[in-house]
Amino acid sequence: MRRSLVVGNWKMNGSKAFVEQLVGGMVGVLSNAQVDIAVCPTYVHIPQTLTACAGSAISVGAQDCSHVSSGAYTGEVSAPMLRDLGCQWVILGHSERRQYHDEQNALVGAKLTAAVESGLLPILCVGETLEQREGGEAQAVVASQLEGSLRDQVSLAGLVVAYEPVWAIGTGLTASPEQAQEMHAFIRQSLENIPGLDAAATRLLYGGSVKGANAGELFSQADIDGALVGGAALDASEFLAIVNAAC
Repeated sequence: MRRSLVVGNWKMNGSKAFVEQLVGGMVGVLSNAQVDIAVCPTYVHIPQTLTACAGSAISVGAQDCSHVSSGAYTGEVSAPMLRDLGCQWVILGHSERRQYHDEQNALVGAKLTAAVESGLLPILCVGETLEQREGGEAQAVVASQLEGSLRDQVSLAGLVVAYEPVWAIGTGLTASPEQAQEMHAFIRQSLENIPGLDAAATRLLYGGSVKGANAGELFSQADIDGALVGGAALDASEFLAIVNAAC
């Protein structure tokens, strides 16, 4: 049976005071959580977050990593560096990285290789734009992202896939539970064609304006194993409500 996973993506938000308040409001409450929980702060707040979460049920990840392990790549942060700090997770291929930094599937795949080789657990993001969905291309786009990112990977141990319809990120719009389940079922079916991957055991997350109010209905779907949470992850009470819905 797949264990539920809730991941908070803080994006480019936070301060030292914010981290102290947010994590402080969650650590004790989540001590007996029956789900896996992770938060992904900015690079600069990772050390503080690791310290604040030490000994708790909350693990820590990063929002991205480089495709190379070291060298003359100004501004980049490598997977070995993140693992050395104590990170367990890394988000890869987020739609904002694809949109604002023009990340293509081949680069996402290279980052995934680097992450796995360093011992990080990758959370691969896939999803379509509103234009692509309305054009009937949603499944084709997601299939292409999966195939392009997972092609020729030596190991996919611990892989998590997060479906994030781009049209539902930060917009207040949310895919209906039925829409989300349909795509998650398609993703799981597509993963069956990836060598070395157990599709039935792979955890699939939904990401796109997840809140405490809609989390329960989303998590009740057969192929949705948790959530990649954006804005609601910046509010302790909202994030706790989502975690509770996944229990």
